[in-house]
Amino acid sequence: MKRITIRLPDQQIVLLEKMVEAGEFPTVSEAIRDAVRMLIEKRATRVLADSDQLSF
Repeated sequence: MKRITIRLPDQQIVLLEKMVEAGEFPTVSEAIRDAVRMLIEKRATRVLADSDQLSF
């Protein structure tokens, strides 16, 4: 697994930490991984289809 660094507004970090405290996620990192998985599931098919249409 690779590490990346992101910057988030303080309010988003506080909300992520509250989700962890409430037991929604084991860690903030896992909450972010879950959000990234959902984003990929939602948009990856379209992006991949668009890239297949490109010719070089």
